[in-house]
Amino acid sequence: MAPRGCWLPFESPPEYLVGMRLLVVEDNDKLRASLKKGLEQEGCAVDLAPDCAEAQVLIETVGDGYDAVLLDRMLPDGDGKALCSSLRRRGSRIPVLMLTARDGVKERVEGLDSGADDYLVKPFSFDELTARLRALIRRPRGPVQMVVSAGDVTLDPSTREVSVAGRTVSLTAKEFGFLELLMRQPGRVFTREQITRSLWDQEFDGSSNVVDVHVKNVRRKLAEAGAHDSIETLRGAGYRFKG
Repeated sequence: MAPRGCWLPFESPPEYLVGMRLLVVEDNDKLRASLKKGLEQEGCAVDLAPDCAEAQVLIETVGDGYDAVLLDRMLPDGDGKALCSSLRRRGSRIPVLMLTARDGVKERVEGLDSGADDYLVKPFSFDELTARLRALIRRPRGPVQMVVSAGDVTLDPSTREVSVAGRTVSLTAKEFGFLELLMRQPGRVFTREQITRSLWDQEFDGSSNVVDVHVKNVRRKLAEAGAHDSIETLRGAGYRFKG
């Protein structure tokens, strides 16, 4: 048996996580911060969500751009199991590692049946967590999210292409992310803070006009392609996609 800490020839080295983008959904502030710090030291880019609502916004924005999701089972506004089931119903194949303090067989079965790829019981060692993540990320991925269409506007996450009635619209990465966020839930109002947290690693500066700039640019580009008034501003509330 190899000594603790040694890597056997058939195992992937720790560097396998370098460059991976992860979403950590955990309501415990201390654990959430600890996971972010540890995973960033492994070379990962880490987004955080304290509850189902924030996780939903991030997943709808980044989608299969995430290499894996660490999902707490019990969250303040719902069960992580329901969030995982919703993810699978939309056809996403993002690997999900469910974290929970519940260690009963029934709970494990429920977590896996909801679409989770693996199940880790708290408290756990960070070494085991990263080993489980490496195993999940090594697995082949299924199809990416489906094409989103609203009105004459079509958005394809797999190719990062946007078109209006067949006419291609060239968007930057942040502009694409903003449009995808709105188009996945047409009619829903997204606040400036929600948009900023989704697209700029959750660093929100209320005095910044960065969201306004991107809204203006996306509106102009869609209008030039023939889609006028697709994005509506609700004064004091936020933005929504009308289609």
